Amino acid sequence: MNPNLLNFDAAQLTDFFAEIGEKPFRAKQLLRWMHQRGEADFSKMSDLAKPLREKLAAHASIWAPQVVSDTTAADGTRKWLIDVGKDNAVESVFIPEANRGTLCVSSQAGCALDCKFCSTGKQGFNRNLSTAEIIGQLWIASRALARDVGATPAPDAASDQGAAPRGERLISNVVMMGMGEPLANFDNVVAAMRLMLDDNAYGLSRRRVTLSTAGIVPAIDRLGEACPVALAVSLHAPNDTLRDVLVPINRKYPLAALLAACRRYLDKAPRDFVTFEYVMLDGVNDGAEHARQLIDLVRDVPCKFNLIPFNPFPKSGFKRSPRETIRRFAETLLAAGLVVTTRKTRGDDIDAACGQLAGRVEDKTRRTRRVVEIQPC
Repeated sequence: MNPNLLNFDAAQLTDFFAEIGEKPFRAKQLLRWMHQRGEADFSKMSDLAKPLREKLAAHASIWAPQVVSDTTAADGTRKWLIDVGKDNAVESVFIPEANRGTLCVSSQAGCALDCKFCSTGKQGFNRNLSTAEIIGQLWIASRALARDVGATPAPDAASDQGAAPRGERLISNVVMMGMGEPLANFDNVVAAMRLMLDDNAYGLSRRRVTLSTAGIVPAIDRLGEACPVALAVSLHAPNDTLRDVLVPINRKYPLAALLAACRRYLDKAPRDFVTFEYVMLDGVNDGAEHARQLIDLVRDVPCKFNLIPFNPFPKSGFKRSPRETIRRFAETLLAAGLVVTTRKTRGDDIDAACGQLAGRVEDKTRRTRRVVEIQPC
């Protein structure tokens, strides 16, 4: 079967051209056609010689996963359900804002980490996505959004300074926060992120690509060496006892090891802080003592907190913390000198909000599902 060139980053594509007897610079040309122009038809790549186009058609292909559904919420949030084969589908979400457009990308069909408040985890786990299936979500979204406004999918790179995107760039930020644990699919995720960063592909800055992890410590260290981007950590608890239950990977990589990895990562990171994500669960992790424990926990880690109101899904066993509770929690952290934001819930009317992505997963784990009763610590 001919290779799908969406699976290749620049280095891999250069190797492919060498194998078929072509010059290395052809890789840059093809990257621009595939990712900047969203073109999958070799015959339309006009600056490639006709014999090369014919050779590519004979020896390679370009294809992204098929879109099952495309839904837009009342607030403009847009969600794609994407078929990844064998009864599995993943979801990616575009969140438009005044000064940016953020695409949330999935990395696995399901998730094996089983975080107790996450809809994806309730679906079980099937497999890792390929590089083509990961970058294909950006490819699909870029093409779809560009069609809406009559623009090219990936114009000149946005400014690194945090300003509004230039020109017609519709996707200015990518967050690896969709279905799955990105660091459990390390090689394919890194290859996809390299394409996001490549000036011949999507040209995003490292500050505008964020990877969110539940805390696979050795892989955080590998990421710092291989492809340092902005780092977000799904913290969700201020102590090991509670986090062992909410985020079971903590039993293998407890908080002390995780925070040490965060400090090491900052030596390579494009930002000078780590973002700690903290879902607010009523009566579980949202008390005054939890806030005080968090302050002590992160005292020597440059960070900011993103408080996430829990987004309900069927049989979760949790409730969202009241607005006033979240406000008091944030004020306690702010008073200690921490940077704190509270995430605005977007797309919850189409189940596109944080923690609600479920897709369709043919579960290979066969794990028994049950609601876990958690007592406040």
